[in-house]
Amino acid sequence: MAEAAGPLDGEGERILVVGPSWVGDMVMAQSLFKTLKARRPGCRIGVVAPGWSRPILERMDEVDEVAGLEVGHGEFGLASRRQLAASLKGRFDRAIVLPRSWKSALVPFLARIPRRTGFTGEQRFGLLNDRRALDKATLDQTVKRFVALGLPREVAETGDFALPRPSLRLDIDNLVEQRVALGLSSRPAIGMMPGAEYGPAKQWPLAHFRGLARALVVEGFEVRILGGPKDLDAGEVIAEGLPHTHNLCGRTRLADAVDLLGDCRQVVTNDSGLMHVAAAVGTRVQALYGSSSPAYTPPLTENAEIHYLALDCSPCFQRTCPLGHTDCLKRLTPERVLKAVLAAMP
Repeated sequence: MAEAAGPLDGEGERILVVGPSWVGDMVMAQSLFKTLKARRPGCRIGVVAPGWSRPILERMDEVDEVAGLEVGHGEFGLASRRQLAASLKGRFDRAIVLPRSWKSALVPFLARIPRRTGFTGEQRFGLLNDRRALDKATLDQTVKRFVALGLPREVAETGDFALPRPSLRLDIDNLVEQRVALGLSSRPAIGMMPGAEYGPAKQWPLAHFRGLARALVVEGFEVRILGGPKDLDAGEVIAEGLPHTHNLCGRTRLADAVDLLGDCRQVVTNDSGLMHVAAAVGTRVQALYGSSSPAYTPPLTENAEIHYLALDCSPCFQRTCPLGHTDCLKRLTPERVLKAVLAAMP
């Protein structure tokens, strides 16, 4: 994947996409990339993205170039944005800005990209010259909003357009290496993702995960718990003392997680970034929803079952339960999820 190669003579439109800052959103952005490639054969797509997202973008056939922006989450980083913009000047015909923040539109503006498309937000009137109004009722899913920015205005405003599903490539050689290095078995694997970066109101109780893991081991499965370093303790609560249960949180790179999820028969997961990764590699998803809505951020696959109680108080979209009980997740029992997992096995 090219880092700094200039445009070639005879190339199609050169499009720079300013990508989102979350794993799940970056996976969903592939639906936009697929749409652009289908509508503009021969176009080249570059993506402005934080360094952590490179392993995801490198698994997307549609991405020709990654322009790394090394700015911390929430950090303004004007010097870094200026430096990146200088390296991109004259290299792109159009920019599409997916985040709605003011700072996210700076790089295309400073790079003097002629056409800069994005939703109106945070007083970006001088930074964007193709501003779109966001009708949240029509564009009622994150992925719809991403794809809409790659479509003509009259099509986007209808909300009636195709949403190509993300599809990440697997690296089988890396998978074999990881299975050996991590001491994984030949048992059929079920992945578990207990983390949710947004907050605890999206997290199924760890006791439920542990009860399910214990039952799955009895049924003959290996359990793989995946997540980042912050999920290490949660993984230990689930795995402690259980045979054939591996706490891999913090022990794998994001690229490794892609391959290990692709090797699982199914995954049981909160509404999280890794849920979208699992969907994009074709693994059966048992998706657990509490404070968030499966209508807004569903796994983009037909190979999924949604577990959502739709209580009167949900979805609240809060980081922590405003009522203090998180019944929307506590009342989703391990027995219910186990039944769904077993029913979906061939």
